[in-house]
Amino acid sequence: MIKGFIFDLDGVLVDTAVFHYQAWKKLANTFGFEIDLELNEQLKGISRMASLDVILKHGNVILSETDKLKWATEKNGWYLDLVEKMTSEDVLPGVLKFLEDAKAAGLKIALGSASKNAPIILEKVGLVSYFDALIDGNHVAKSKPDPEVFLKGAIALGLENKACIVFEDAYAGIEAAHAADMKTVGIGQKTDLPHADFLYANTQQLNFEEVMAFFKK
Repeated sequence: MIKGFIFDLDGVLVDTAVFHYQAWKKLANTFGFEIDLELNEQLKGISRMASLDVILKHGNVILSETDKLKWATEKNGWYLDLVEKMTSEDVLPGVLKFLEDAKAAGLKIALGSASKNAPIILEKVGLVSYFDALIDGNHVAKSKPDPEVFLKGAIALGLENKACIVFEDAYAGIEAAHAADMKTVGIGQKTDLPHADFLYANTQQLNFEEVMAFFKK
C-alpha cells in the first residue's frame, strides 16, 4: 500500500535547470570553452561536484580538489543570484494541486534531491509546508543512481521503501528509486525515462487519483 511520495526538485516541482545551465555556462566560458543543452542533460540528478567534473572533462580542464571546490562554490553563488528572484509563479503547472490532493489524502511527502539549495528554493516558491521531510545534497554522500537519498527519505517519513513512490525527471533518479525498491513516476519522455513505472510527459498531466489507482493494481 502506497503511503508516501518522494519528489525530486529540479524539473519535477520547479524548473531551476535553466538557472543551473546559465551558471555552468558562465563557468565554462570563464575557462574559455562552451557547453550546450545536450551536455547539460548529463547533469540531471547528479551532485554539484559530479556536474563540475563532467564540465571540466568536456573542456579538458584539470583542477586541484581545492580549486574544484572554489569554482563549485563560485558557480553556486551565480546560481543563487538567479534563485533569489524565484516566486510561487515558478512552481511547475499541476504540482500545487497534486501536493494538496496528496496531503488531503493523508500521504506523507518528502523531498529527495541532490540540490544543496533545495530548502531555500522551496521557501522561495511557497512549497516547503507541504513536505514532512527534506533530504537534499547536505544529507547524502552519494549521488543518484545510488539510492541513498531515497532510502533516507523513506526513513525520515517512517515508511517502508516499498510504500513510497518517487517522482523523477532524470534517468539516474529512476534507477536510484528502483535500487531502493520503490515505484516510480517519471516526468518526461519514454525515450529518456524508459524504466519509469508510470510516465507523464509533463507536470501539468499529474493526477493524484490516477497515480494511486495505477499503483493499487
